[in-house]
Amino acid sequence: MELAGRTVVVTGGASGIGEAMCRRFAAEGAAHVVVVDLDADGAERLATELGDRASGVGLDVADQAATRELVERIERDLGPIDLMAMNAGIAAGGDVWEPDDAWERAWQVNVMAHVYAVRAVLPGMLARGEGYLLHTASAAGLLTNIGAAPYSVTKHAVVALAEWLSVTYGDRGIRVSCLCPQFVETPMLDEFESLGDGALTRFVRGIAKSPEDVADEVVEAIRAERFLVLPHPEVADYFRRKADDYDRWLAGMRRLQASLLGNAEPKEDR
Repeated sequence: MELAGRTVVVTGGASGIGEAMCRRFAAEGAAHVVVVDLDADGAERLATELGDRASGVGLDVADQAATRELVERIERDLGPIDLMAMNAGIAAGGDVWEPDDAWERAWQVNVMAHVYAVRAVLPGMLARGEGYLLHTASAAGLLTNIGAAPYSVTKHAVVALAEWLSVTYGDRGIRVSCLCPQFVETPMLDEFESLGDGALTRFVRGIAKSPEDVADEVVEAIRAERFLVLPHPEVADYFRRKADDYDRWLAGMRRLQASLLGNAEPKEDR
């Protein structure tokens, strides 16, 4: 799909990968870019910078009713949504002992927000016989994220949802892509670095991509209508190794964990 002349919505669009995608979509000639973010002021600032073909809206993506109302308003005022980019997400480190409310918030923002957005836009897309769904997951959704159980679990769920949507609706004109980067130079990166010591920081910074690099890869994947969007191409090799010999891959990940986190022990349930 070419983005020129298309109406696109980007959640989590005020910063990081979302901001870079909004800028790139606008540069590609999108008819209108709707910047959606919990930070309403940030969304409006970016939209003002992008010009008349952009607007900014505040939204908690974990609010299903508000998501539905926003989609209805956009389609009433701007016309059909051609591309729904579900990019909002939160870092969720820790192990299985993280409090239930932390697990629930990660589940709501990282997974159910995608479900809510799809519920809102899919009926119209199916009626028109076309539409594009872009899910931001993570390489953690294909592999795992050391030291971050809630994040890894929820990002696996996003990949599974995107797969299911592609299988179920691909023959009805619905195109689906799933963005799975490793570390990207965004504020979320600082939160993951706090999980370990200098070794982890050096590892993370050594492979981090810029948001602009990620946005470039997204545009190329949408143009090719490619499911997996991998700004870090080595992730494809890791994914193949995982499938080829799961036990060997798990052993390798345990070694990597030991080298990055040292002798850190998981918290016990208190």
